[in-house]
Amino acid sequence: MSEKQLWSGRFAEGPSQMTLSFTSSLAVDSMLAWYDIAGSLAHARMLGSAGIVDREESERMVQGLRQLLIEHEEGRLTMSPELEDVHTNVEHLLTEMIGDAGKRLHTARSRNDQVSTDFRMFVRDAILDAVTLLIDVQEELIRRAEEERSTIMPGFTHLQHAQPVSLGFHLMAHVFRLQRDAERFLDAYKRLNQCPLGAGALAGTGHAIDREMTAALLGFDRPTDNAMDTVSDRDFALEFAFDCAQTMIHLSGMGEELVLWTSPEFRFAEMSDAFATGSSIMPQKKNPDVAELVRGRSSLAVGNLVQLLTLMKGLPMSYNRDMQEDKASAMSSYQTMISCLHMVGPMYASLAFDRERMAAACADGFLNATDLADHLVQKGMPFRQAHEVVGAAVQHCVKEGKRLESLSAEELKGFSDLLDEGSLEYISLENCLRRRTSTGGTAPERVDDQISQARKVLEAHRAGCEGEKERLEMVWTQLRK
Repeated sequence: MSEKQLWSGRFAEGPSQMTLSFTSSLAVDSMLAWYDIAGSLAHARMLGSAGIVDREESERMVQGLRQLLIEHEEGRLTMSPELEDVHTNVEHLLTEMIGDAGKRLHTARSRNDQVSTDFRMFVRDAILDAVTLLIDVQEELIRRAEEERSTIMPGFTHLQHAQPVSLGFHLMAHVFRLQRDAERFLDAYKRLNQCPLGAGALAGTGHAIDREMTAALLGFDRPTDNAMDTVSDRDFALEFAFDCAQTMIHLSGMGEELVLWTSPEFRFAEMSDAFATGSSIMPQKKNPDVAELVRGRSSLAVGNLVQLLTLMKGLPMSYNRDMQEDKASAMSSYQTMISCLHMVGPMYASLAFDRERMAAACADGFLNATDLADHLVQKGMPFRQAHEVVGAAVQHCVKEGKRLESLSAEELKGFSDLLDEGSLEYISLENCLRRRTSTGGTAPERVDDQISQARKVLEAHRAGCEGEKERLEMVWTQLRK
């Protein structure tokens, strides 16, 4: 082996090639290369400022690391597979570039606090990307909801017709789900934005380092509180993986919905050709493959979360090599979720809703039965009795092949003297929809309220994300000066 490991001095012989291949994390953590160079740049500046290394050597390290950043951004940075991880590669490349001064870079730090820093910075950017895309999907859903605020359709429980709702109301239900997903990501961001550098291997360092300086240089709110906790835990990665999985669960439900709605049995919507494929044998087929894949890929995010939870369960304090396996799953969940978010918004934007079919579907299933029971309650009948009366009316309609609203006033009166001609107007599907004016209800004016409320939160989230991205850009600009 031509390249030395950072720990080679303890060993009489180097590891076998088999061991090097087995223990290498380069394939995964190369995605952290930019963050590792940036973290090293902050560390080098701090070492010089604190007088731990000579100012001249610190400046040489800074200049070399700046050059490595440029090479990485231009795609010219080559990592050696003989070196086990990205951290070793960066230090090796720096030493090749500037000589022995590069060997001072690792003063007062360990790969344990180094990798935690890199990983946190990756997750930080991933959260901002995720929230931005969640906002984009919400905006599209809100736009469609505004268009369909009065479009009547069946609401379902147990996939059975339940009560009439508007399509706009239904779409807003998805908006508020995704809004909570965005809030979970942003809440996680607050907890993870603490800088691990300076924790060392597990106990801090005897060098007079300035952790506040490195934290500020890298855009963190502050240093972490306890060195052992810092290198021991990956709760920020677990929280991120959960947030990805939860978002994918919601996207999966949306995918399932479109699979159903575009089927011949529902015919509530037609999928754009851009998001469908055909069959190799059946010429008539138009398959909602994108929606199905969104639904299917939720399993990856759920599986990754379980892997991470299992990985961290029962580990003793401080760093254990098991934790090398934390990044692949978190990164996989992020990439899966991002790819799905890119598809879901445009897919809903391109849907052609069949309003007539949705309205016709409302004629089946006695969606106005609850309203008829409420009507009897308003006339003084106890709800349990009203429930029984309407149930008997529904049973009669099933036998006769009728709908509640098609019964005559005389037929209605046969079930209760409290029912009359006015009861028929009361249970028209349009009136059922308009009547649900309680907060959060499906009446068009309440949907308008929901749209207004969602937009306020969405705008706040977008402003927060954009502001944080701008702040970090300023951090990186300042760091490179």
